Amino acid sequence: MTNLWRNREFNLLWGSQSLSDLGDGIASLALSLLVLVKTGSPVSAGLVGTATQAARLLLRLPAGVLVDRVDRRHALIACDAVRLLVFAVLTFCVITDRAGLELILVAAVVDAGASAVFSTAEDASLRSIVPIGQLPDAVARNEARSYGTALAGPPLGGFLFTLGHAVPFAANLVSYLVSIVAVLFIRKPLQATREEEPQAYGAALTEGLRFVLTHPFLRTLMLVAAPLNFAISGVIFTVIVALQRHGTTPAVIGLTETVVAAGGLLGAFAAPAIQRRLRLVPLVRTLCWTAAALLATAARLPSSIAAAVPLGLTVFLGPAANAALFGYQAAITPDRLQGRVISVIMVAATSLAALAPLLAGTILAWRGPATAILFFAAAVAGSALIATLGTGLRWAERPTPVSAA
Repeated sequence: MTNLWRNREFNLLWGSQSLSDLGDGIASLALSLLVLVKTGSPVSAGLVGTATQAARLLLRLPAGVLVDRVDRRHALIACDAVRLLVFAVLTFCVITDRAGLELILVAAVVDAGASAVFSTAEDASLRSIVPIGQLPDAVARNEARSYGTALAGPPLGGFLFTLGHAVPFAANLVSYLVSIVAVLFIRKPLQATREEEPQAYGAALTEGLRFVLTHPFLRTLMLVAAPLNFAISGVIFTVIVALQRHGTTPAVIGLTETVVAAGGLLGAFAAPAIQRRLRLVPLVRTLCWTAAALLATAARLPSSIAAAVPLGLTVFLGPAANAALFGYQAAITPDRLQGRVISVIMVAATSLAALAPLLAGTILAWRGPATAILFFAAAVAGSALIATLGTGLRWAERPTPVSAA
């Protein structure tokens, strides 16, 4: 089997999306800074952030149906073309001092919607360009890409914004252009041959939902992944608010998310070695119980930057578990359902995480940060119980079915 580093198609996609993700991180911070410069209102900046998250969430399920219906290469190129056009207009308007809140909001929402479709199409294409046995390693490399660009993007965005308000958006525009060229150079088809007539939207979405909810492994994957994302988002929010209340400087508070992202990046690099030592089922169980214990430890340090350490250690194990779980998901899901299955699982995971700050703030105001963190630790303990006592994960111990249908 060819080494993944020598897989031309995967490296074209991975390299171009590393640059594109970096551009997204740069532009994301720059959009918030631009809103603050133009309006001076934190509420307006928050509106743009909330609108982008809502757009990603609302378009995930339609995106899954779309990328299982159309040529995925065309979907990738169309999404990048839309985002390139949006940032070309935004860059021009910033240079000419015509970028108001309405334009910024529209640009952010369109970019987020196109990103939701692109990421679904990219994930669905993975099985077509990577051998099944290498899917976990490919997912781990994508995790490293995400954490690495999350670390580098915002600081670089802030620096470029100081050089000129239009510079970060121009840089993101270039990243989309590179992405289009890279996708055009991928030789392999990004989906299996489709012989059936496209279903109506409702029927297609129902088929994807049914496949996830009736498959023991995929159902368990949702029940394990969603509480973990929920808990990590909630604890990060709780620690940030607790540090702010304690009078910690913003620079030190920012280290919290940096430590968490660094833990994920290191974990992504370590993921292949961890997977060689632990099979999927014991790996996921170890992650869940260890995460519950580490988050409970963070409850003893809610007003200290030291709380970031158990958080970073929790996230360290995440990429290996995600690589094993989603690598197996890609292997057992028929190609014609890849987009819908991915979108259903991601909606379940991200929608629950979106509620975490609200719940964290409520519990924090009622009982304090320690109780809030313990609440989220208990949610992870629930995932651990499902992983330990349930039978769904044991499907991963069976021979991997090979199906292109």
